[in-house]
Amino acid sequence: MHRPAPHVNGPWAPDVLGPDFQQRTLHLADDDEGEVVATLVRHRPPEPEPTRAARVVLYVHGWNDYFFQRHLAEYWHSQGAAFYALDLRKYGRSLRGHQTPNYVEDLAVYDEEIGRALDLVDADHGRHARVMLMGHSTGGLVCVLWQQRNPGRVAGLVLTTPWLELTGSSVMRTLSTPLVQQLARMQPRSPLLTIDPGFYTRTIHAGHGGEWTYDEAWRPTPYFPIRPGWLQAVLNGHAAVARGMDLRLPILMAASTRSVILPRWREDMREADTVLDVELLARRAVLLGPLVTVLRVPGALHDVTLSPAPVRERFFAELTRWLSAYGWA
Repeated sequence: MHRPAPHVNGPWAPDVLGPDFQQRTLHLADDDEGEVVATLVRHRPPEPEPTRAARVVLYVHGWNDYFFQRHLAEYWHSQGAAFYALDLRKYGRSLRGHQTPNYVEDLAVYDEEIGRALDLVDADHGRHARVMLMGHSTGGLVCVLWQQRNPGRVAGLVLTTPWLELTGSSVMRTLSTPLVQQLARMQPRSPLLTIDPGFYTRTIHAGHGGEWTYDEAWRPTPYFPIRPGWLQAVLNGHAAVARGMDLRLPILMAASTRSVILPRWREDMREADTVLDVELLARRAVLLGPLVTVLRVPGALHDVTLSPAPVRERFFAELTRWLSAYGWA
């Protein structure tokens, strides 16, 4: 039996990212595995933005991920924006021992924690603050679908390599959907046989030639298992995007200029997306609404913000330009 959400938030507390960050537990409605929480992280540097900042960003991470990108918060602070990030239910800070990691059967359930996070943003900064929703990969898909159901709540979307279609095209999605539907009905949580060669980790982790360190219990390699119930939810989201949307707000979609998705390691993977088909994502992005900017960043990785310094600096420069023209306009 599901228990209604208690609408109780824990207090702000120190976060694992250090003294410039705080976290707050959001107690959500129970599901069939029991207690469910999400975690809101906020950036509180020594010289914070005005208490009631006019600009706010809420970041939503991707699959097999959580928020650890300190430099992303620092970028938004440099733009005069207060920065918040969500660890969604069953991810990162929000994952509990009794839960199936990363698992949901409907991406719409995330409306609860996004809504609760925005309520806290309103409490901190007032309802007149302009809020930008930023999502990466699966988090980008979550943000797009949330915006379709909740128009008017945020001022714009910034999407970094949003997972808007199954790699291999809509034909692959159409062919695979009946099988996934059957598995989702019969064995929704049974792990699917997938192989993670670890190439993406190799491009970003400091131990393999990248720049970044993170909690490998929360972002493991091999990644957490893909399960039919979750995959069906993602495919339903892809189908909604493919039908076309009419999101009436400025949208920036940023991705690499090329993908290298192969079974064997190549050094040029350090300058490409090794996870998703960026050409396909660019074609899907223009279906989101009438004001979509597609930014292709040479040399970018799957998470553009984790790319090598010259590449991510170019991305941040282009993002700043877009913000002045559309995002905060």
